Amino acid sequence: MNLGLKNKIAIVTAASQGLGRASAMALAQEGATVVICSRREKEITGAADEIHEATGAAVVPVVVDVSKLEDIKRLVLETKQQFGTVHVLINNAGGPPTGTISSLTDEDWHKGHELTLMSMVRLTREVLPMMTEQRWGRIITITSIAAKQPINELLLSSAIRPGILGLTKVLANLHAKDNITVNSICPGNILTKRQEELSTSRAQQKNMTLDEYLKETASAIPAGRLGRPEEIGNTVAFLASEQASYINGVNLLVDGSAAKGIH
Repeated sequence: MNLGLKNKIAIVTAASQGLGRASAMALAQEGATVVICSRREKEITGAADEIHEATGAAVVPVVVDVSKLEDIKRLVLETKQQFGTVHVLINNAGGPPTGTISSLTDEDWHKGHELTLMSMVRLTREVLPMMTEQRWGRIITITSIAAKQPINELLLSSAIRPGILGLTKVLANLHAKDNITVNSICPGNILTKRQEELSTSRAQQKNMTLDEYLKETASAIPAGRLGRPEEIGNTVAFLASEQASYINGVNLLVDGSAAKGIH
């Protein structure tokens, strides 16, 4: 299937590894020009080189902290100056820290809000004028299953991420007339490098090997396995495509049927 993304200009945040990198790879494979960012210069430059070598697409790395407004403005401005516009925005950010209502400080809540919700607000606000003018745009935010099914250990995520779902629907309602789609993806348990690190720590706490812990985790998922990063990337590429032009305001679980409710 031709997804119609050749020569589209895409921004993908937090793309040095994990779901952001998989998303950038999938878009590049479809012929999009991809601007990727991360706080870590060495890692984002390496990711850009590897994606370019694998796909032949133009991939531009930029060092950005998406919790900072000035960095977001610079990222979008540099993209516009180099390529003229932005067609696709993939909002992605690392998860806020774990903790309890007693242990998490006001500063933790503030930082979580800036990173998780305000990064999406600010990035979207910067690209919307261009998308409205060209009457074509795709805004996709990678959130978490916790946005739909709260997880006790992920208090900040469970409290903040549902706001992204509401904003996604409102933005879709307001901008569908301009041929702009706004959707979110809610991944379940995906075996990224970050997830492997967390699983290693949790396995040690339970006196289990990593393999034992991953098998236990997989047994609770109806699909019987953890997801692969490229499965999120493929979902991103489809939602960004012309073929998905009538999918709008959707908060899509990609979780192997792990979520228990009707969504």
